[in-house]
Amino acid sequence: MRRKLYRLTLLLPALALQGCIATAVAGVAVAVVKAPFQVAGVAVDTLTTSQEEADRNAGKKARKDAEKTQKERRKAEKAARDDQD
Repeated sequence: MRRKLYRLTLLLPALALQGCIATAVAGVAVAVVKAPFQVAGVAVDTLTTSQEEADRNAGKKARKDAEKTQKERRKAEKAARDDQD
């Protein structure tokens, strides 16, 4: 009787943990399968420019060009004033 009880105490936790072990193994398998796709997605995202990024960069360039033009105009106006004096 004591041996049966001993075997039962060893067998029950093993049966109870099968689902946990299977879930852990499946989780690792899914992570291994997803990893290359995630890496590829990051690489594509890094190498490509979205429309939003392109618009933001175009706006930034336009503002810098406008500032440069305004600065040159002010410099030319100042030089013209200095020449008149």
